Amino acid sequence: MALPLSQLPSETIREVRSRKWLAFLLFAIISFAVLGAGFVWPYKYQSQVVIFVDDQNIIRPLMEGSAVTTEISERTSVVREMLWSRDVMSLVAKDKDIFGQNADQLSDEALERRVEMLRSNMNVRPRGDSYFSIGYTSESPMQAFRVAQRLGQLFISENTASKRKESRNAYDFIDKQVKSYESILAEVEQKLKKFLSENVDGTEAEANSRMANLRRQLELAQMERTELEARAESLQSGLQDVQPMLSQGRTVDAYTRRIREKEAQLDDLRLRYHDTYPDIVALKEQIAQLERQRNRAAQSGTLGEAVTGGDQLVNPLYQDISAEVAKTRADIRTQESRIDSLQRLIAEQEKRMERIQENKAQYSELTRDMEVNEQIYNDLLRRREKARVSMHLDIEGQGLNFRINETAQYPRDPIGPQFGLFASAGLILGALAPFGLAAGVLQVDPRIRARKQLEDGIGLPVLAEIPQVRTPYEKRKDRWLTVSVSVCAVLVVAAYGGVAGAALMGVI
Repeated sequence: MALPLSQLPSETIREVRSRKWLAFLLFAIISFAVLGAGFVWPYKYQSQVVIFVDDQNIIRPLMEGSAVTTEISERTSVVREMLWSRDVMSLVAKDKDIFGQNADQLSDEALERRVEMLRSNMNVRPRGDSYFSIGYTSESPMQAFRVAQRLGQLFISENTASKRKESRNAYDFIDKQVKSYESILAEVEQKLKKFLSENVDGTEAEANSRMANLRRQLELAQMERTELEARAESLQSGLQDVQPMLSQGRTVDAYTRRIREKEAQLDDLRLRYHDTYPDIVALKEQIAQLERQRNRAAQSGTLGEAVTGGDQLVNPLYQDISAEVAKTRADIRTQESRIDSLQRLIAEQEKRMERIQENKAQYSELTRDMEVNEQIYNDLLRRREKARVSMHLDIEGQGLNFRINETAQYPRDPIGPQFGLFASAGLILGALAPFGLAAGVLQVDPRIRARKQLEDGIGLPVLAEIPQVRTPYEKRKDRWLTVSVSVCAVLVVAAYGGVAGAALMGVI
């Protein structure tokens, strides 16, 4: 049965008083054990380097949009991963200034153990928004100082080299892509050039414009032909109402005079038109007709008479209408020839449009490839220039930069619990140990020690409780035991204080 908590303090004190020598021995053993632990406790020293993250320098706003500065997120984890890398840890493990002249002659197993030791004792902690520390803990203050100093130096150098390598790799990659797209563009341009040289039909818009123009010209020509045909019919019907010959008297040289007049008109028209001009053709016919009339008159013997009555002369109106009819018919033939030519051109244009439609898909594919590749190429050119500027920024140490804000300091005092704490804790733990042990034993002891245990255990009331009675001899014996234990405790405390004081003063 568990002892009630209300009875636990009094029963604990009674148990300690009943076993004074055991409590004294436990006090002495625990006190000197803790004091001894203070002597053998390994004191560790820590040294750290404080790094400043300079990501707000003047270069950033000036180069915004023109260059990409290298950024690092979750700095402490990134720094830890960088320093925990095998290469960095191996450089520290083989450093002769830290581990002696034979540091670089370790076996693989010894090197692995040293690397694990360095990793377990290294720490990286954030210190505000723009600072973090790289620390190292060791039992040797000199080793802690040198390792922390070396880790800070290696981080700065490795970070700088990593930034430069990253920028260089980015530039090389983009430059390779630019050159690749240059060859692709050249190939597409060559295909497009070959296609355009082989297909000279032009574009669909040009063909449609040409077709519309030809059809418009054909319609105009057909309208003009219709108008000319109507005019020719009108002139022909009017010509039937006009007498071709007129009867009148004339002189002997009437034929010669009229022939000269017509020849004069013919010479005047030849100055402005070709011989195929309708008026010239009509004049030639009139001159030829007058010459025939003159020849017939000469053969009949009437040419030499002074005046001949009832001569038949060509009616001028008839001649003009005949000339106009001839001109109109010539214009009709011209328009018909023009219509035939336009119809042939339209047929050829239709075949040309069919070829254009067949080549349209291929041309669209070539131009689409050209446009897409040009866009990607121009974008890569801009990115390459940004990468070039970024690479030079990293080479010059601009952009995101780390610098040592506080160098590693030689640790003068150890970290963690020191000897004074062990000395103080020894007496306290020694004094509390008997009471703690007694309280624990009472909780597991099955014997009945309190009235409440019986009442709660069997459910029956306890009528009476007999107190413990001691004889005068037992009382004298208990006092003598108490005095002896007290004297021994004072001697133990004095010895404890002497040893602790000597250790704190550096005597031992």
